[in-house]
Amino acid sequence: MSAQKWPWARLEDRKMCVQCTHSGLDNTQKRGFTLIELLVVISIISMLMAIILPAFGRVRRQARAVISMSNQKQIASAVSFFASDNDERYPESVATVGFDSNWNWSDPTKLTGNRRRSPGLHRAMSEYLRSYIADASTMYCPNAPQRYKYLQQAWDAGDNWDNPDTPFPSDPVGGSYCFYWNYIGYIGGRRVVFRGPQGPASSGRYSKLVVSDCFGFNHWRSPASYGSCEPFDRADIVPETWLLSAFWFQKNPPGRTDGPPRIRLQAGYTDGHVETYSASEVIPMKVSITADGSVPYPDDLGPGVFFLPSNALH
Repeated sequence: MSAQKWPWARLEDRKMCVQCTHSGLDNTQKRGFTLIELLVVISIISMLMAIILPAFGRVRRQARAVISMSNQKQIASAVSFFASDNDERYPESVATVGFDSNWNWSDPTKLTGNRRRSPGLHRAMSEYLRSYIADASTMYCPNAPQRYKYLQQAWDAGDNWDNPDTPFPSDPVGGSYCFYWNYIGYIGGRRVVFRGPQGPASSGRYSKLVVSDCFGFNHWRSPASYGSCEPFDRADIVPETWLLSAFWFQKNPPGRTDGPPRIRLQAGYTDGHVETYSASEVIPMKVSITADGSVPYPDDLGPGVFFLPSNALH
């Protein structure tokens, strides 16, 4: 049979060709990504995230450092305002244990002490400063692992603070900054004593250091380890308790330390300025078990060593 005798064959052939062509176009338009293409896209996204995330981390740390500097300036200003309203004298330190003539020092992070040292003295820092600082977060380092659960409630309650999670009637509160006005600590050597400022115009025998980031060593909660409210490499977290706030510490094998961590810290002074310093620019201070600061806690007992910025004794 010839093609001329059966013209419909050619028509069917043409229809089939058109259908094949349309089907090919549809398959091309509907084709998704291949596995290789997806892997390439994922690899590019992973590379971008690896570049961007560390930058975000640095930005967050810098932002918190700015907040911390602002906090310390506000604290220095608050105690100065208090002094201007109270015969040029800063508030009494609440970092004490005991009462009347039978008392000793506690660690300088205290926001609320264990009890009133005498009827005329408050155990809570907020009783002195609440009218100058209403937001308790100002008193707390933004780089600390977590904020104390009842920080604002304790600040508002003042001397009447009672932690609802414990059966004790009067609970202390430990913060994440160190507060040094009217504080006395043991430096060492020839019975050298650190004396915190008593007022904006304290004489040369008193330090001008008002507040600093907490940085210490050999605290009873993290023996033979460095600890701070500021994070550092290989740091782990000492969790919060009803008594004390959480902090970062250097996790080392038992009996070994690798020296002070690489860390940047801040401190505020009586004139209101805030300085940055490193872990190598510090002076060790021990908490004293006598009111005059002359006798420290034994090395393996108590709150350990707190590091002051090196110009704290100037």
